[in-house]
Amino acid sequence: MEKEEEDRRELQHPRNLHRLTCRLLFATLTAMLGSLQFGYNTGVINAPQDVIKSFMNETQQNRTGSPMTPRTITLLWAFAVAIFAVGGMIGGFMAGMWADRFGRKKGMLLNNVFGVLAAVLMGFSSLATSYEMLIIGRLVVGFNCGLFTGLVPMYISEVSPAIHRGALGTGNQLGVVIGLLVAQVLGIQEVLGNKNGWPILLGLTGIPAILQVAFLPFCPESPRYLLITKQEEQEARNSLVILRGTTEVEDDITEMLNEEKAQKEEAKMSILQLLRSPLLRLPLVISVVMQLSQQLSGINAVFYYSTPLFESSGLTYQTASYATIGVGAIMVIMTFVSIPLMDRAGRRILHLVGLCGMFVFSICLTVTMALQHLVPWFNYVSVGCALTYVVFFAIGPGSIPWLIMAELFSQGPRPAAMSIAVLVNWSANFVVGLGFPPMQEGLGEYSFIPFTVLLALFCLFTFKFVPETKNKTFEEIASMFKRKRQETQDLEMPVEKTSNGLATNESETSLIHRTGTKL
Repeated sequence: MEKEEEDRRELQHPRNLHRLTCRLLFATLTAMLGSLQFGYNTGVINAPQDVIKSFMNETQQNRTGSPMTPRTITLLWAFAVAIFAVGGMIGGFMAGMWADRFGRKKGMLLNNVFGVLAAVLMGFSSLATSYEMLIIGRLVVGFNCGLFTGLVPMYISEVSPAIHRGALGTGNQLGVVIGLLVAQVLGIQEVLGNKNGWPILLGLTGIPAILQVAFLPFCPESPRYLLITKQEEQEARNSLVILRGTTEVEDDITEMLNEEKAQKEEAKMSILQLLRSPLLRLPLVISVVMQLSQQLSGINAVFYYSTPLFESSGLTYQTASYATIGVGAIMVIMTFVSIPLMDRAGRRILHLVGLCGMFVFSICLTVTMALQHLVPWFNYVSVGCALTYVVFFAIGPGSIPWLIMAELFSQGPRPAAMSIAVLVNWSANFVVGLGFPPMQEGLGEYSFIPFTVLLALFCLFTFKFVPETKNKTFEEIASMFKRKRQETQDLEMPVEKTSNGLATNESETSLIHRTGTKL
Protein backbone atom coordinates (compact mmCIF):
# COMPACT_ATOMS: atom_id res chain seq x y z
CA MET A 1 0.00 0.00 0.00
CA GLU A 2 2.79 2.39 0.92
CA LYS A 3 4.58 1.40 -2.29
CA GLU A 4 1.48 2.26 -4.37
CA GLU A 5 1.17 5.64 -2.63
CA GLU A 6 4.85 6.33 -3.25
CA ASP A 7 4.48 5.41 -6.93
CA ARG A 8 1.44 7.72 -7.21
CA ARG A 9 3.36 10.63 -5.66
CA GLU A 10 6.32 9.96 -7.96
CA LEU A 11 4.02 9.94 -11.02
CA GLN A 12 2.56 13.29 -9.99
CA HIS A 13 5.92 14.89 -9.18
CA PRO A 14 6.42 18.05 -11.30
CA ARG A 15 9.40 16.55 -13.12
CA ASN A 16 7.16 13.75 -14.44
CA LEU A 17 4.07 15.76 -15.31
CA HIS A 18 5.35 16.57 -18.78
CA ARG A 19 7.20 13.40 -19.63
CA LEU A 20 6.74 11.76 -23.00
CA THR A 21 3.95 9.22 -22.67
CA CYS A 22 3.09 6.37 -25.02
CA ARG A 23 -0.27 7.91 -25.88
CA LEU A 24 1.31 11.28 -26.70
CA LEU A 25 3.87 9.59 -28.96
CA PHE A 26 1.13 7.47 -30.56
CA ALA A 27 -0.95 10.57 -31.29
CA THR A 28 2.10 12.34 -32.77
CA LEU A 29 3.07 9.36 -34.93
CA THR A 30 -0.51 8.96 -36.17
CA ALA A 31 -0.67 12.63 -37.14
CA MET A 32 2.70 12.23 -38.90
CA LEU A 33 1.03 9.87 -41.39
CA GLY A 34 -0.55 12.99 -42.86
CA SER A 35 2.78 14.74 -43.35
CA LEU A 36 4.19 11.44 -44.70
CA GLN A 37 1.64 11.68 -47.52
CA PHE A 38 2.88 15.18 -48.28
CA GLY A 39 6.50 14.02 -48.47
CA TYR A 40 5.64 10.93 -50.51
CA ASN A 41 3.72 12.89 -53.14
CA THR A 42 6.43 15.56 -53.31
CA GLY A 43 9.12 12.99 -54.15
CA VAL A 44 7.17 10.30 -56.01
CA ILE A 45 7.02 12.23 -59.27
CA ASN A 46 10.79 12.66 -59.53
CA ALA A 47 12.51 9.45 -60.60
CA PRO A 48 9.88 8.01 -63.02
CA GLN A 49 9.46 11.24 -64.98
CA ASP A 50 10.82 9.80 -68.25
CA VAL A 51 8.40 6.86 -68.29
CA ILE A 52 5.46 9.08 -67.35
CA LYS A 53 6.41 11.53 -70.11
CA SER A 54 6.49 8.59 -72.54
CA PHE A 55 3.05 7.51 -71.32
CA MET A 56 1.67 11.01 -71.95
CA ASN A 57 3.21 11.13 -75.42
CA GLU A 58 2.02 7.64 -76.40
CA THR A 59 -1.50 8.38 -75.13
CA GLN A 60 -1.67 11.54 -77.23
CA GLN A 61 -0.29 9.73 -80.28
CA ASN A 62 -2.88 6.95 -79.95
CA ARG A 63 -5.63 9.55 -79.78
CA THR A 64 -4.56 11.90 -82.56
CA GLY A 65 -2.10 9.93 -84.62
CA SER A 66 0.73 12.37 -84.00
CA PRO A 67 3.11 12.70 -81.05
CA MET A 68 3.60 15.79 -78.91
CA THR A 69 6.48 18.17 -79.53
CA PRO A 70 9.30 18.06 -76.95
CA ARG A 71 8.27 21.51 -75.69
CA THR A 72 4.66 20.40 -75.24
CA ILE A 73 5.79 17.34 -73.28
CA THR A 74 7.98 19.51 -71.04
CA LEU A 75 5.15 21.97 -70.37
CA LEU A 76 2.60 19.21 -69.73
CA TRP A 77 5.01 17.50 -67.37
CA ALA A 78 5.73 20.74 -65.50
CA PHE A 79 1.97 21.28 -65.24
CA ALA A 80 1.45 17.77 -63.82
CA VAL A 81 4.16 18.47 -61.23
CA ALA A 82 2.94 21.98 -60.36
CA ILE A 83 -0.81 21.15 -60.22
CA PHE A 84 0.01 19.38 -56.95
CA ALA A 85 0.83 22.78 -55.49
CA VAL A 86 -2.41 24.30 -56.84
CA GLY A 87 -4.37 21.72 -54.87
CA GLY A 88 -2.11 22.43 -51.93
CA MET A 89 -2.90 26.16 -52.11
CA ILE A 90 -6.63 25.49 -52.03
CA GLY A 91 -6.37 22.93 -49.23
CA GLY A 92 -3.91 25.04 -47.28
CA PHE A 93 -6.11 28.11 -47.46
CA MET A 94 -9.04 26.06 -46.14
CA ALA A 95 -7.01 24.39 -43.37
CA GLY A 96 -7.91 26.87 -40.63
CA MET A 97 -11.62 26.83 -41.42
CA TRP A 98 -11.54 23.03 -41.76
CA ALA A 99 -9.80 22.67 -38.37
CA ASP A 100 -12.39 24.87 -36.63
CA ARG A 101 -15.36 23.28 -38.40
CA PHE A 102 -14.47 19.62 -37.88
CA GLY A 103 -11.77 19.74 -35.19
CA ARG A 104 -8.14 18.75 -35.55
CA LYS A 105 -8.66 15.00 -35.20
CA LYS A 106 -11.87 14.63 -37.21
CA GLY A 107 -10.50 17.08 -39.78
CA MET A 108 -7.56 14.74 -40.44
CA LEU A 109 -9.89 11.74 -40.51
CA LEU A 110 -12.17 13.24 -43.18
CA ASN A 111 -9.22 14.48 -45.23
CA ASN A 112 -8.12 10.92 -45.93
CA VAL A 113 -11.12 10.50 -48.25
CA PHE A 114 -9.28 12.75 -50.70
CA GLY A 115 -6.08 10.74 -50.24
CA VAL A 116 -7.80 7.49 -51.21
CA LEU A 117 -9.62 9.15 -54.13
CA ALA A 118 -6.34 10.53 -55.48
CA ALA A 119 -4.67 7.12 -55.15
CA VAL A 120 -7.43 5.54 -57.25
CA LEU A 121 -7.23 8.26 -59.95
CA MET A 122 -3.45 8.09 -60.29
CA GLY A 123 -3.19 4.33 -59.86
CA PHE A 124 -5.68 3.56 -62.65
CA SER A 125 -4.64 6.36 -65.04
CA SER A 126 -2.44 4.02 -67.10
CA LEU A 127 -5.12 1.34 -67.32
CA ALA A 128 -7.62 3.99 -68.47
CA THR A 129 -4.97 5.47 -70.86
CA SER A 130 -5.77 8.91 -69.47
CA TYR A 131 -3.06 11.33 -68.44
CA GLU A 132 -5.93 13.62 -67.42
CA MET A 133 -6.72 11.21 -64.56
CA LEU A 134 -3.10 11.49 -63.47
CA ILE A 135 -3.25 15.30 -63.48
CA ILE A 136 -6.61 15.39 -61.64
CA GLY A 137 -5.22 12.88 -59.13
CA ARG A 138 -2.24 15.16 -58.52
CA LEU A 139 -4.65 18.07 -57.95
CA VAL A 140 -6.75 16.06 -55.47
CA VAL A 141 -3.76 14.73 -53.55
CA GLY A 142 -2.39 18.28 -53.48
CA PHE A 143 -5.62 19.42 -51.81
CA ASN A 144 -5.27 16.54 -49.36
CA CYS A 145 -1.66 17.47 -48.55
CA GLY A 146 -2.53 21.16 -48.32
CA LEU A 147 -5.03 20.44 -45.56
CA PHE A 148 -2.49 18.23 -43.80
CA THR A 149 0.19 20.95 -43.85
CA GLY A 150 -2.17 23.01 -41.70
CA LEU A 151 -3.80 20.28 -39.61
CA VAL A 152 -0.76 18.18 -38.64
CA PRO A 153 1.48 20.90 -37.09
CA MET A 154 -1.58 22.47 -35.46
CA TYR A 155 -2.61 19.18 -33.84
CA ILE A 156 0.92 18.25 -32.72
CA SER A 157 1.62 21.68 -31.21
CA GLU A 158 -1.70 21.68 -29.33
CA VAL A 159 -1.31 18.22 -27.78
CA SER A 160 2.35 18.75 -26.79
CA PRO A 161 3.52 20.30 -23.50
CA ALA A 162 5.64 23.43 -23.96
CA ILE A 163 8.85 21.67 -22.87
CA HIS A 164 8.54 19.06 -25.66
CA ARG A 165 6.76 21.11 -28.31
CA GLY A 166 9.93 21.73 -30.29
CA ALA A 167 11.00 18.08 -30.41
CA LEU A 168 7.53 16.73 -31.15
CA GLY A 169 6.86 19.54 -33.62
CA THR A 170 9.80 18.23 -35.64
CA GLY A 171 7.69 15.12 -36.13
CA ASN A 172 5.80 16.95 -38.86
CA GLN A 173 8.98 17.39 -40.90
CA LEU A 174 10.13 13.87 -40.00
CA GLY A 175 6.96 12.48 -41.57
CA VAL A 176 7.61 14.56 -44.69
CA VAL A 177 11.21 13.37 -45.14
CA ILE A 178 10.35 9.71 -44.43
CA GLY A 179 7.64 9.91 -47.09
CA LEU A 180 10.12 11.55 -49.44
CA LEU A 181 12.72 8.81 -48.86
CA VAL A 182 10.18 6.00 -49.33
CA ALA A 183 9.06 7.56 -52.62
CA GLN A 184 12.66 7.85 -53.83
CA VAL A 185 13.55 4.26 -52.95
CA LEU A 186 10.41 2.82 -54.54
CA GLY A 187 10.85 5.11 -57.54
CA ILE A 188 14.15 3.72 -58.80
CA GLN A 189 13.91 1.87 -62.09
CA GLU A 190 14.61 -1.56 -60.60
CA VAL A 191 11.64 -1.28 -58.20
CA LEU A 192 8.58 0.67 -59.41
CA GLY A 193 10.04 3.54 -61.41
CA ASN A 194 9.48 1.75 -64.72
CA LYS A 195 6.83 1.44 -67.44
CA ASN A 196 4.76 -1.16 -65.59
CA GLY A 197 5.34 -0.04 -62.02
CA TRP A 198 4.75 3.72 -61.98
CA PRO A 199 0.91 3.51 -61.61
CA ILE A 200 1.41 1.34 -58.50
CA LEU A 201 4.03 3.81 -57.24
CA LEU A 202 1.58 6.71 -57.46
CA GLY A 203 -1.32 4.67 -56.11
CA LEU A 204 0.55 3.66 -52.95
CA THR A 205 -0.26 7.07 -51.45
CA GLY A 206 -3.55 5.49 -50.35
CA ILE A 207 -1.81 3.24 -47.81
CA PRO A 208 -0.86 5.91 -45.22
CA ALA A 209 -4.36 7.38 -45.66
CA ILE A 210 -5.95 4.04 -44.76
CA LEU A 211 -3.54 3.55 -41.83
CA GLN A 212 -4.37 6.97 -40.40
CA VAL A 213 -8.11 6.23 -40.66
CA ALA A 214 -7.47 3.04 -38.66
CA PHE A 215 -5.34 4.72 -35.93
CA LEU A 216 -6.98 8.13 -35.42
CA PRO A 217 -10.01 6.81 -33.46
CA PHE A 218 -7.58 5.80 -30.71
CA CYS A 219 -6.09 9.32 -30.45
CA PRO A 220 -7.57 12.08 -28.27
CA GLU A 221 -8.79 15.36 -29.73
CA SER A 222 -6.69 18.48 -29.16
CA PRO A 223 -7.40 19.65 -25.58
CA ARG A 224 -6.93 23.27 -26.68
CA TYR A 225 -9.58 22.88 -29.35
CA LEU A 226 -11.96 21.23 -26.86
CA LEU A 227 -11.52 23.85 -24.14
CA ILE A 228 -11.04 27.09 -26.04
CA THR A 229 -12.99 26.53 -29.25
CA LYS A 230 -15.69 24.07 -28.11
CA GLN A 231 -15.89 25.21 -24.45
CA GLU A 232 -15.85 21.57 -23.26
CA GLU A 233 -13.61 21.70 -20.18
CA GLN A 234 -14.29 18.19 -18.96
CA GLU A 235 -13.55 16.69 -22.37
CA ALA A 236 -10.35 18.74 -22.47
CA ARG A 237 -9.35 17.36 -19.05
CA ASN A 238 -10.04 13.81 -20.22
CA SER A 239 -7.90 14.39 -23.29
CA LEU A 240 -5.04 15.80 -21.18
CA VAL A 241 -5.18 12.88 -18.74
CA ILE A 242 -4.74 10.50 -21.68
CA LEU A 243 -1.91 12.52 -23.22
CA ARG A 244 0.00 13.31 -20.00
CA GLY A 245 -0.52 9.95 -18.29
CA THR A 246 -1.57 11.63 -15.00
CA THR A 247 -4.63 13.20 -13.45
CA GLU A 248 -2.58 16.25 -12.42
CA VAL A 249 -3.33 18.45 -15.42
CA GLU A 250 -4.16 21.71 -13.63
CA ASP A 251 -1.09 23.51 -14.96
CA ASP A 252 -2.14 22.76 -18.54
CA ILE A 253 -5.75 23.75 -17.84
CA THR A 254 -4.62 27.00 -16.20
CA GLU A 255 -2.37 27.84 -19.16
CA MET A 256 -5.23 27.23 -21.60
CA LEU A 257 -7.70 29.23 -19.49
CA ASN A 258 -5.24 32.12 -19.42
CA GLU A 259 -4.92 31.84 -23.17
CA GLU A 260 -8.70 31.76 -23.50
CA LYS A 261 -8.97 34.88 -21.33
CA ALA A 262 -6.43 36.67 -23.51
CA GLN A 263 -8.24 35.44 -26.61
CA LYS A 264 -11.57 36.87 -25.42
CA GLU A 265 -9.91 40.24 -25.11
CA GLU A 266 -8.78 40.07 -28.76
CA ALA A 267 -11.74 38.00 -30.04
CA LYS A 268 -11.64 35.27 -32.67
CA MET A 269 -10.30 36.56 -35.96
CA SER A 270 -11.15 36.00 -39.57
CA ILE A 271 -8.42 36.19 -42.21
CA LEU A 272 -9.45 39.74 -43.10
CA GLN A 273 -9.41 40.82 -39.43
CA LEU A 274 -5.99 39.25 -38.97
CA LEU A 275 -4.63 41.14 -41.97
CA ARG A 276 -5.93 44.39 -40.49
CA SER A 277 -4.68 43.79 -36.93
CA PRO A 278 -1.70 46.07 -36.08
CA LEU A 279 -0.87 43.95 -33.01
CA LEU A 280 -0.49 40.77 -35.05
CA ARG A 281 1.15 42.32 -38.11
CA LEU A 282 4.71 41.47 -37.10
CA PRO A 283 3.96 37.81 -36.17
CA LEU A 284 2.09 37.44 -39.47
CA VAL A 285 4.93 38.93 -41.52
CA ILE A 286 7.41 36.67 -39.71
CA SER A 287 5.23 33.62 -40.42
CA VAL A 288 4.89 34.48 -44.11
CA VAL A 289 8.62 35.16 -44.59
CA MET A 290 9.50 31.95 -42.73
CA GLN A 291 7.30 29.98 -45.15
CA LEU A 292 8.88 31.74 -48.13
CA SER A 293 12.34 30.99 -46.74
CA GLN A 294 11.45 27.31 -46.84
CA GLN A 295 10.06 27.17 -50.36
CA LEU A 296 12.15 29.84 -52.14
CA SER A 297 15.38 28.44 -50.72
CA GLY A 298 15.51 26.21 -53.81
CA ILE A 299 14.94 22.97 -51.92
CA ASN A 300 11.91 21.98 -53.98
CA ALA A 301 14.00 22.32 -57.13
CA VAL A 302 16.12 19.55 -55.59
CA PHE A 303 13.09 17.49 -54.46
CA TYR A 304 11.16 17.71 -57.74
CA TYR A 305 14.03 17.63 -60.21
CA SER A 306 17.02 16.13 -58.40
CA THR A 307 17.45 13.21 -60.81
CA PRO A 308 17.66 15.37 -63.98
CA LEU A 309 19.65 17.94 -61.99
CA PHE A 310 22.25 15.32 -61.12
CA GLU A 311 22.21 14.02 -64.71
CA SER A 312 23.00 17.53 -65.91
CA SER A 313 26.07 17.36 -63.65
CA GLY A 314 27.36 14.53 -65.82
CA LEU A 315 26.12 11.52 -63.82
CA THR A 316 24.45 8.52 -65.45
CA TYR A 317 20.72 8.03 -64.87
CA GLN A 318 21.32 5.16 -62.45
CA THR A 319 23.92 7.07 -60.43
CA ALA A 320 21.66 10.14 -60.41
CA SER A 321 18.79 8.01 -59.06
CA TYR A 322 20.95 6.74 -56.22
CA ALA A 323 22.11 10.29 -55.49
CA THR A 324 18.44 11.27 -55.25
CA ILE A 325 17.93 8.53 -52.66
CA GLY A 326 20.91 10.00 -50.82
CA VAL A 327 19.04 13.31 -50.63
CA GLY A 328 16.10 11.60 -48.92
CA ALA A 329 18.31 9.58 -46.58
CA ILE A 330 20.21 12.67 -45.45
CA MET A 331 16.93 14.49 -44.84
CA VAL A 332 15.74 11.70 -42.54
CA ILE A 333 19.05 11.44 -40.64
CA MET A 334 19.40 15.18 -40.13
CA THR A 335 15.77 15.56 -39.05
CA PHE A 336 16.43 12.98 -36.32
CA VAL A 337 19.57 14.93 -35.37
CA SER A 338 17.59 18.19 -35.15
CA ILE A 339 14.97 16.78 -32.73
CA PRO A 340 17.04 17.13 -29.52
CA LEU A 341 18.53 20.41 -30.79
CA MET A 342 15.13 22.04 -31.26
CA ASP A 343 14.50 22.58 -27.54
CA ARG A 344 18.16 23.11 -26.67
CA ALA A 345 19.67 25.38 -29.31
CA GLY A 346 16.33 27.02 -30.06
CA ARG A 347 14.28 27.66 -33.19
CA ARG A 348 15.82 30.98 -34.20
CA ILE A 349 19.48 29.92 -34.13
CA LEU A 350 18.81 26.64 -35.97
CA HIS A 351 16.85 28.41 -38.68
CA LEU A 352 19.61 30.98 -39.07
CA VAL A 353 22.34 28.32 -39.22
CA GLY A 354 20.32 26.37 -41.79
CA LEU A 355 19.75 29.38 -44.06
CA CYS A 356 23.37 30.53 -43.86
CA GLY A 357 24.63 27.03 -44.67
CA MET A 358 22.28 26.78 -47.66
CA PHE A 359 23.49 30.18 -48.86
CA VAL A 360 27.14 29.07 -48.80
CA PHE A 361 26.54 25.71 -50.49
CA SER A 362 24.22 27.11 -53.14
CA ILE A 363 27.22 29.21 -54.22
CA CYS A 364 29.46 26.11 -54.11
CA LEU A 365 26.90 24.15 -56.15
CA THR A 366 26.78 26.86 -58.82
CA VAL A 367 30.58 27.12 -59.03
CA THR A 368 31.15 23.36 -59.31
CA MET A 369 28.41 22.94 -61.94
CA ALA A 370 29.80 25.88 -63.96
CA LEU A 371 33.36 24.52 -63.90
CA GLN A 372 32.66 20.80 -64.33
CA HIS A 373 33.72 20.94 -68.02
CA LEU A 374 37.17 22.11 -66.85
CA VAL A 375 37.48 19.86 -63.80
CA PRO A 376 35.75 16.50 -64.46
CA TRP A 377 35.68 15.38 -60.83
CA PHE A 378 33.59 18.48 -60.00
CA ASN A 379 30.63 16.32 -61.11
CA TYR A 380 30.89 14.48 -57.82
CA VAL A 381 31.73 17.61 -55.83
CA SER A 382 28.50 19.21 -57.09
CA VAL A 383 26.54 16.21 -55.81
CA GLY A 384 28.30 16.58 -52.45
CA CYS A 385 27.38 20.28 -52.40
CA ALA A 386 23.75 19.44 -53.14
CA LEU A 387 23.66 16.87 -50.33
CA THR A 388 25.26 19.33 -47.87
CA TYR A 389 22.74 21.92 -49.00
CA VAL A 390 20.01 19.44 -48.01
CA VAL A 391 21.71 18.87 -44.63
CA PHE A 392 21.41 22.55 -43.74
CA PHE A 393 17.80 22.62 -44.96
CA ALA A 394 16.95 19.76 -42.59
CA ILE A 395 18.63 21.53 -39.65
CA GLY A 396 16.35 24.56 -39.78
CA PRO A 397 14.15 25.61 -42.71
CA GLY A 398 12.73 22.11 -43.12
CA SER A 399 10.74 22.02 -39.89
CA ILE A 400 10.99 25.35 -38.06
CA PRO A 401 8.61 27.45 -40.23
CA TRP A 402 5.73 25.07 -39.45
CA LEU A 403 6.64 24.80 -35.78
CA ILE A 404 7.10 28.51 -35.14
CA MET A 405 3.97 29.28 -37.18
CA ALA A 406 1.83 27.47 -34.60
CA GLU A 407 3.70 29.13 -31.71
CA LEU A 408 3.45 32.77 -32.76
CA PHE A 409 -0.34 32.97 -32.44
CA SER A 410 -2.85 32.29 -29.67
CA GLN A 411 -5.89 30.07 -30.25
CA GLY A 412 -8.08 32.87 -31.67
CA PRO A 413 -6.05 34.01 -34.69
CA ARG A 414 -4.08 30.75 -35.10
CA PRO A 415 -6.37 29.05 -37.67
CA ALA A 416 -6.55 32.20 -39.84
CA ALA A 417 -2.79 32.71 -39.58
CA MET A 418 -2.20 29.06 -40.44
CA SER A 419 -4.39 29.41 -43.54
CA ILE A 420 -2.46 32.45 -44.77
CA ALA A 421 0.95 30.88 -44.12
CA VAL A 422 -0.01 27.60 -45.78
CA LEU A 423 -1.39 29.46 -48.81
CA VAL A 424 1.87 31.39 -49.12
CA ASN A 425 3.90 28.19 -48.73
CA TRP A 426 2.01 26.34 -51.44
CA SER A 427 1.98 29.37 -53.75
CA ALA A 428 5.77 29.53 -53.55
CA ASN A 429 5.85 25.74 -54.04
CA PHE A 430 3.81 26.16 -57.23
CA VAL A 431 6.06 28.93 -58.55
CA VAL A 432 9.19 26.80 -58.03
CA GLY A 433 7.59 23.64 -59.42
CA LEU A 434 6.39 25.34 -62.60
CA GLY A 435 9.22 27.84 -63.02
CA PHE A 436 12.37 25.82 -62.34
CA PRO A 437 12.44 23.71 -65.58
CA PRO A 438 12.34 26.74 -67.92
CA MET A 439 14.68 28.61 -65.54
CA GLN A 440 17.10 25.69 -65.72
CA GLU A 441 16.88 25.73 -69.53
CA GLY A 442 17.58 29.46 -69.59
CA LEU A 443 20.25 29.74 -66.89
CA GLY A 444 21.77 26.26 -67.13
CA GLU A 445 24.38 25.71 -64.43
CA TYR A 446 23.59 29.15 -62.97
CA SER A 447 19.97 28.25 -62.19
CA PHE A 448 20.56 28.39 -58.41
CA ILE A 449 21.73 32.01 -58.38
CA PRO A 450 18.20 33.43 -57.80
CA PHE A 451 17.87 31.12 -54.77
CA THR A 452 21.26 32.30 -53.48
CA VAL A 453 20.11 35.93 -53.54
CA LEU A 454 16.87 35.06 -51.75
CA LEU A 455 18.70 33.02 -49.11
CA ALA A 456 20.86 36.04 -48.29
CA LEU A 457 17.73 38.17 -47.78
CA PHE A 458 16.11 35.49 -45.61
CA CYS A 459 19.24 35.27 -43.43
CA LEU A 460 19.12 39.03 -42.79
CA PHE A 461 15.40 38.96 -42.00
CA THR A 462 15.74 36.05 -39.56
CA PHE A 463 18.63 37.73 -37.75
CA LYS A 464 16.74 41.01 -37.44
CA PHE A 465 13.13 40.04 -36.72
CA VAL A 466 12.58 36.38 -35.76
CA PRO A 467 12.27 35.86 -31.96
CA GLU A 468 13.23 32.80 -29.92
CA THR A 469 10.17 30.78 -28.82
CA LYS A 470 11.70 27.68 -27.21
CA ASN A 471 10.14 26.61 -23.88
CA LYS A 472 7.69 29.53 -23.96
CA THR A 473 3.93 29.15 -23.57
CA PHE A 474 1.60 30.56 -26.21
CA GLU A 475 0.59 33.28 -23.75
CA GLU A 476 4.23 34.28 -23.11
CA ILE A 477 4.93 34.52 -26.84
CA ALA A 478 1.84 36.69 -27.40
CA SER A 479 2.88 38.93 -24.48
CA MET A 480 6.35 39.30 -25.99
CA PHE A 481 4.91 40.76 -29.20
CA LYS A 482 2.59 43.05 -27.22
CA ARG A 483 5.60 44.45 -25.33
CA LYS A 484 7.50 44.99 -28.58
CA ARG A 485 4.57 46.84 -30.09
CA GLN A 486 4.19 48.99 -26.98
CA GLU A 487 7.90 49.84 -27.06
CA THR A 488 7.58 50.82 -30.72
CA GLN A 489 4.56 53.01 -29.98
CA ASP A 490 6.40 54.72 -27.13
CA LEU A 491 9.31 55.52 -29.45
CA GLU A 492 6.93 56.86 -32.10
CA MET A 493 4.99 59.17 -29.71
CA PRO A 494 5.32 62.87 -30.56
CA VAL A 495 7.79 64.80 -28.40
CA GLU A 496 6.66 67.94 -26.54
CA LYS A 497 8.52 70.55 -24.54
CA THR A 498 7.69 71.06 -20.88
CA SER A 499 7.96 74.43 -19.19
CA ASN A 500 11.48 73.63 -18.04
CA GLY A 501 12.52 72.90 -21.62
CA LEU A 502 12.86 69.09 -21.23
CA ALA A 503 11.52 66.89 -24.01
CA THR A 504 8.77 64.41 -23.09
CA ASN A 505 6.70 61.95 -25.06
CA GLU A 506 2.93 61.79 -25.00
CA SER A 507 2.66 59.36 -22.08
CA GLU A 508 4.89 61.52 -19.90
CA THR A 509 2.92 64.67 -20.83
CA SER A 510 -0.27 62.88 -19.82
CA LEU A 511 1.30 62.03 -16.46
CA ILE A 512 2.24 65.72 -15.91
CA HIS A 513 -1.32 66.81 -16.66
CA ARG A 514 -2.76 64.30 -14.21
CA THR A 515 -0.35 64.86 -11.32
CA GLY A 516 0.84 68.42 -11.85
CA THR A 517 4.41 67.15 -11.45
CA LYS A 518 7.16 68.17 -13.86
CA LEU A 519 9.40 65.31 -14.94
